[in-house]
Amino acid sequence: MPIAKELLSEFESQAPLTRKFLERVPQDKLTWKPHEKSMTLGQLAYHLATVPAGIAQLVGTNPAPVPERFDFPQPATVAEILNAHDEGVTTVQRELSKFDDRAMNETWRLRHGEYEVMATPRATFVRDIMLSHWYQHRGQMCVYLRVLNVAVPTTWGPSADEAPVWMKREEQVLA
Repeated sequence: MPIAKELLSEFESQAPLTRKFLERVPQDKLTWKPHEKSMTLGQLAYHLATVPAGIAQLVGTNPAPVPERFDFPQPATVAEILNAHDEGVTTVQRELSKFDDRAMNETWRLRHGEYEVMATPRATFVRDIMLSHWYQHRGQMCVYLRVLNVAVPTTWGPSADEAPVWMKREEQVLA
């Protein structure tokens, strides 16, 4: 399977799971944060919703400039977060499908002026920053939801609040 297609397949399987987390963000807690140094829940949720699309667009430029600022916008509504996520899924699908294996293996560079911040195969950057970074923030979202006493959705296996579909079927068979 082509590299971009493999990465896109993983992304597409994880996007609905991420959306479940975003759907559980309480509207009245968007400005809540667990610590003064932390992002607000809304900022974290919006970042989780937009990271994949931003990375998918960034890797289209080589070398790419380091963004001048890393803003974490404060969304006004959960609907804004969900819309950003859904638009981002479309963006990732469109952008990643542009790359063949040669392009995915090409050394992709991130520069700050003349300083090279990073040089890595494009596929590695997509894996590390678009996907692994995304999963890290989804884990962070688990903590925010738990502290707010919001049910944490299942991902690969059960959470303390719910079982995955395959376990629910097994429980029904055993009953």
